[in-house]
Amino acid sequence: MIEYENLFKLNEPFLSEFRKAYEEVIDSGWFILGNQVSSFEKSFADYCGTRHCIGVANGLDGLILSLRSLDLPSNAEVIVPSNTYIATILSILHCGLRPVLVEPDLSTYNIDPARIEEALTADTAAILVVHLYGKCCDMEKINDIARRHSLKVIEDCAQAHGARFKQNKVGTFGDASAFSFYPTKNLGALGDGGCVVTDSDDVAARLKTLRNYGSNKKYYNEIIGYNSRLDEMQAAFLSVKLKSLDKINEHKRKLADLYHAHLSDDFIKPSRHPDFYDVYHIYPVRHPERDRLKEYLLENNIKTEIHYPVPPHHQEALKHLFPARSFPISEEIHQTILSLPISFFHTEKDVMQVIETMNRFLP
Repeated sequence: MIEYENLFKLNEPFLSEFRKAYEEVIDSGWFILGNQVSSFEKSFADYCGTRHCIGVANGLDGLILSLRSLDLPSNAEVIVPSNTYIATILSILHCGLRPVLVEPDLSTYNIDPARIEEALTADTAAILVVHLYGKCCDMEKINDIARRHSLKVIEDCAQAHGARFKQNKVGTFGDASAFSFYPTKNLGALGDGGCVVTDSDDVAARLKTLRNYGSNKKYYNEIIGYNSRLDEMQAAFLSVKLKSLDKINEHKRKLADLYHAHLSDDFIKPSRHPDFYDVYHIYPVRHPERDRLKEYLLENNIKTEIHYPVPPHHQEALKHLFPARSFPISEEIHQTILSLPISFFHTEKDVMQVIETMNRFLP
């Protein structure tokens, strides 16, 4: 059986260093906002090319605190892609803001810059981009729109650790940029974790206050805050894996190269362009008979996933927000997309077996 993901196998190369890191944290007797978090924050900021990194409890909190840190007007509109994972939209709602869905480019699955300006109103305050599946958005065009309309830019980098657009890494384009360290990510913890990176001293200071009950000094609270802190143990584990993040990304890119070169053109493969360095958190293909393809692969001992089966505007929790809107591009993606095995533990032999099996699929 070729599994879609196996977290033990994924983390096996790091186990000896994890054990050392675990003992170091235990022996220190310090478990919240200590040296491990500070050290990881500095290393990850350096890796991204930003001035600041603020560790938080998870990726959703990273998005919420990013929005909170920018002090957007109450009930303002935030542009967001119509095919994103629900967490992106939840962050907007939790901040008392209104999500405005904009369709993606069908070839990249990322928000279509050409459609953003059509959705702007006098109430628009920000654009929340999502670097979906490990491909950076076209930030040149998006930031140009933001500058011309005086909008804030927030990046959802949950799936794109190390991805680049024209040599600049994700996280360096926005006013605040949130990452998730959920265990399946290219840089994954052994539990939940997240962070926000920024070049703004003021935003960084506000984020540090917001994540810690709104306090800079113990028992003194300046603002209404949250309890959202990356813990010492996860920071220690992340520091171990950060040293290998480029190696992880390169491995996944090599597997993606095999899919690109050998997988039949009956399957719509991810677009590629020299301006974009993709890190393939997910390798998605599209096919009109996606569900039958998924079943066929499982019958042949290959597990796959769907990211994502239900578009946000059809989710029970959200559909009341978009009662009269149609998002046909998003719906086409959600109905036809399938994620193929591309983990750090997969071998080239695994991927060639997937390719050979898929190429025998008869529509």
